[in-house]
Amino acid sequence: MPAPTVVFDLDGTLIDTAPDLVDTLNVILARHDVAPVAFDQARTMIGAGVKPLLQRALASKGRQLPSEEIDKLFGEYLEIYAAHIADRSRPFPGLERALDALSAQGCTFAVCTNKLEWLSVRLLEKLNLAQRFAAICGQDTFAMRKPDPDMLRLTIARAGGDTGHAVMVGDSMTDVATARAATIPVIAVDFGYTDTPPAELGADRLISHFDALPAAVAELVSIQT
Repeated sequence: MPAPTVVFDLDGTLIDTAPDLVDTLNVILARHDVAPVAFDQARTMIGAGVKPLLQRALASKGRQLPSEEIDKLFGEYLEIYAAHIADRSRPFPGLERALDALSAQGCTFAVCTNKLEWLSVRLLEKLNLAQRFAAICGQDTFAMRKPDPDMLRLTIARAGGDTGHAVMVGDSMTDVATARAATIPVIAVDFGYTDTPPAELGADRLISHFDALPAAVAELVSIQT
């Protein structure tokens, strides 16, 4: 039987990136005379990529900009964020212990995120985690992004796995929808970035700490086989 591939979302699932993402967001807003967004509010806007984050933040302040202006803000955002990508971002508690346990069970790991690939790699390298993943795929890696199921399928293939022995781990409706469309079981974490109550995401399993991940993966891989 092939080794199971465990595919993780990044922001809000593997890494608590909200502090650096929101700090950068508010720097950009201040540059353009827009009031800052409160952290707890901005946290739920994360997950679809930087441009949607900017658009959601501006909309919360009653502002709407044409796409060319959003593109300009996007460029400014990336420049600042890349320089401060791991200032305050950290793995969620128990992550490395869970990866060790899953690795001992023969699992391979991959990242499937709507963050840009080079930013994802940089973040994981800064946190000394990149070497744990057989594939790190972002919104620009393939010709599609989540919730397109082909992004998840291609990520699994790049990691050397197959969709018949894979599990998705995420924090949002986008992650659950992607996994469902790819007919892959999905585990949701309840500590991520979503404006939908985690229990209502419709995942196969819901965990509150990474200590529960190895058992949840084992259950779902068993169900698949």
